[in-house]
Amino acid sequence: MRCTQNRRIVMINQKHSFNRSLYAILALIIFAFSCGQQGGSLVKNLDELNAAVAAAQPGTTITMANGVWENVEIVFIGKGTKESPITLTAETPGEVIISGQSNLQFSGEYLVVSNLVFKNGYTPTSDVINFRTGNNLANNSRLTNCVIDNFSNPERFDSDTWVMVHGKNNVVDHNSFVGKGNQGVTLAIRMDTLASQENGHIIEYNYFGPRQVLGSNGGETVRIGTSHYSRSYSNSIVRSNYFDRANGEHEIISNKSCGNQFIGNVFFECQGTLTMRHGHHTLVENNYFIGNGKQSTGGIRIINEYQTVRKNYLFGLTGHRFRGALVIMNGVPNSPINRYNQVVDSEMNNNLVIDSDYIQFCAGSDKERSAVPVGSAFKNNAILTKTNLDPFTVYDDISGITMEGNLVSDNAKVPIATGFEKVAYDVTKNAEGLWVPNDKLLEKIGFGKVALPVAKNQTGASYYSKDDLVKPFGSGVEIKVASGTNTLLKALNASKPGDVLMLENGGKYLMTKYAMIKHPITIKTNDGAKAMIQSEKQNFFQIENGGALQLQNILIDGAESPDQAGNSVISTSKYSMNKNYALVVENCEVRDLDKNYAFDFLKSYKHTFADSINIINTTMTNITGSIMNLDQEMEDLGIYNVENVNIKGSTFTDVQGAITNVYRGGTDESTFGPIMTISDVVINNSGKGSRNKIGAVLRFHGVQKLDVSNVKINGSAGIDLYQTNGDPISVLKNIELKDSGKIISNSNTYSQENISIIK
Repeated sequence: MRCTQNRRIVMINQKHSFNRSLYAILALIIFAFSCGQQGGSLVKNLDELNAAVAAAQPGTTITMANGVWENVEIVFIGKGTKESPITLTAETPGEVIISGQSNLQFSGEYLVVSNLVFKNGYTPTSDVINFRTGNNLANNSRLTNCVIDNFSNPERFDSDTWVMVHGKNNVVDHNSFVGKGNQGVTLAIRMDTLASQENGHIIEYNYFGPRQVLGSNGGETVRIGTSHYSRSYSNSIVRSNYFDRANGEHEIISNKSCGNQFIGNVFFECQGTLTMRHGHHTLVENNYFIGNGKQSTGGIRIINEYQTVRKNYLFGLTGHRFRGALVIMNGVPNSPINRYNQVVDSEMNNNLVIDSDYIQFCAGSDKERSAVPVGSAFKNNAILTKTNLDPFTVYDDISGITMEGNLVSDNAKVPIATGFEKVAYDVTKNAEGLWVPNDKLLEKIGFGKVALPVAKNQTGASYYSKDDLVKPFGSGVEIKVASGTNTLLKALNASKPGDVLMLENGGKYLMTKYAMIKHPITIKTNDGAKAMIQSEKQNFFQIENGGALQLQNILIDGAESPDQAGNSVISTSKYSMNKNYALVVENCEVRDLDKNYAFDFLKSYKHTFADSINIINTTMTNITGSIMNLDQEMEDLGIYNVENVNIKGSTFTDVQGAITNVYRGGTDESTFGPIMTISDVVINNSGKGSRNKIGAVLRFHGVQKLDVSNVKINGSAGIDLYQTNGDPISVLKNIELKDSGKIISNSNTYSQENISIIK
């Protein structure tokens, strides 16, 4: 018999003229009594939920009715037992949607939270789910089969944590965490009181789905501890989880406490590393890092004392420096608790590294980080590669690392003469689709069978899809758009993510309103005469949160733009965007952006971020502003506006501002962008406008990886290269500066070859 039957009793009593307040009190008493006696209740609103929680006894199951629960802050307090926990769950798994400004906090003993979905909103506080209410903690409790999906604060740098674990002996398992867009850790274990130390938490079988590059510190997926408590023991276990393109920042997992174990996890195409940032006595074993050659994918980084890294599989990782496949760092002598402890008595043994580009010893060596590793070992590892035949980088004295029994591809270089044996690169794909050497070699390094420790479909909430929600360019339908006034706008407003708007060859398209780009969309003309787009508004296209734009074989003409300063062809939202955008301009022509001054091609705003900007085989002529100003984060906090810029096969003529103005300031080392490639480009009479305050036609401030090659600069301003920390890689090759400015740099550490300065 459900608790709803008791409402009939209340109705009878109401007929006997109980006043309203007495009726409410009696209803609560009867509700609480019946729920406690019968072991469960179906609740349909927050008041009923609170009443059920207040009445719950060991063994009680509180069931939230299916539907959308909007703007609810749930407080779940109870004291169950090991045999009879108190459970808060959904009527049907996945059909209780918690939305709006909502969160959940719980405390007590032996509590279970299951089957809930948080989406279409964000937490009004610092956490979405917290194992604490006030000063009271949850112990011996469990969060299982729940989902947090894109439940992100709209302000990109308003930080929050999705799951904050306090207390002791808690389990977080089989949950899906997907699409965190704002700053903050996805899942954190907090140790700020003795009651949360030596906690023994278990984090297992969770699906940590795609997380975009944040472009700032504070984008960890999992963090255990903080620097302040990093020499205390957590003794947590993170095992059998699947990290799928978790790219928030350099540290996918940030270990900041002692005694933790990371066992049998899979890291698929993640741009970052499992980092022992603080704390000692860490075990990292049988984890699989699958990079597949994707940019900036990384492996494991050792810092601190008594660390053990063994029997891990690392394939196709391209990250360098702190994002190397295997990294042993330098420390700071007598390090403060928040800096880098020296590596002492640590081992990195029996690991299998295939086609991964960088193994780094004494990484981060500088005047401060001068304490080299001591008492440590790099033994019985196999490094088989055909992608980088010089995979080892030695930054300092490695005599404190014993090198012994390592196997290396016969055509690869080794860091020292002893401790490395050359073997043939003999790698094949096994039945599970993993690249492996022969069994004899695996036996020699003591690795064992190569097999994923956990499959993607074994992790996460059982009812929730792991398919990508973001539609790539061209994944939708093709829509033909007739030329005319606002026909493009109408088609755009009716489009769906991934659609292609096909314009008429030679057609003319005038827009009298702003074109809002709210999802990935392609606008193109088939090969032949380009369709021409004009606009009467201050910008042609405004990329909103979730938007991405691809222009192919299009003519952009500024003749109809308003006569006012500060126009642009493409603008980001003026407000913070918690979803990254992408821009592709291919085989296009842009001309006569000359209505008044500072008419830019791309105008970005603060707290917006592009995963990629690509300008390919395009000409741009007669522009009073800049092509791209990506310099809005000026606080020097390591925050920046774009991860990847590619300009190839393009020509820029009579551009008064800069072609590129990219700025990343500060000394933060948690991210490794921007990454820029400029090749086969011609720049004529550009960068010399009186309003170009940077005085350069190409400005690269704090770019971490730069490749400028086959570039001709004629009658233009020069190049401004400002290198900051982070061991940036800058290559300038085959550059001709004719009647132009020079290359000005704050450092001579960049690589240059065939630089011609012609007067």
